[in-house]
Amino acid sequence: MGNRLSKIYTRTGDDGSTGMADGSRVSKADNLFSVMGDIDELNSHIGLVRAHFAQAMVATDSNATPGSQKLPARLQPVADTDFGQALVIIQHLLFNIGGQLHVARTVCRRAERLAVLLQQQRPQAVRNTAISFINRLSDWLFVAARFCTDPEQVSEVLWNSQVLQTFIDNEK
Repeated sequence: MGNRLSKIYTRTGDDGSTGMADGSRVSKADNLFSVMGDIDELNSHIGLVRAHFAQAMVATDSNATPGSQKLPARLQPVADTDFGQALVIIQHLLFNIGGQLHVARTVCRRAERLAVLLQQQRPQAVRNTAISFINRLSDWLFVAARFCTDPEQVSEVLWNSQVLQTFIDNEK
């Protein structure tokens, strides 16, 4: 079962730093966040692939409305496998490495990391209010993405820490 988030923003990231699990604060320009952010962005793109795949599968459903699109023959082997489930597992593994999905938010976070780095290198180049705005915008985009999944009845992957352990156990 995934974690339900009741509070999305804390305002503590407005200063260009973020909290770590051990309670310490680290600059968002740290390379750690570049790696985590890129993994997060990859995960978001896999989420888009899943959404498109799910739509394609609905179009091939025998109960689909007349005239609906059929899956191209070259993609039928993909449909015959559990491709969608494989993508879910990949997303869980990436969650364990880096974060959560949502493309717009991940791009916004990348912009925030670069803005913080630029401000550290050239303090006059980026105002504090700009970094605060980008920080809050990424939170807003996160909430907007979560909101948009419900009306479309898109199944969002929520992090499950057990998936990584299951994957490791199966590799033994």
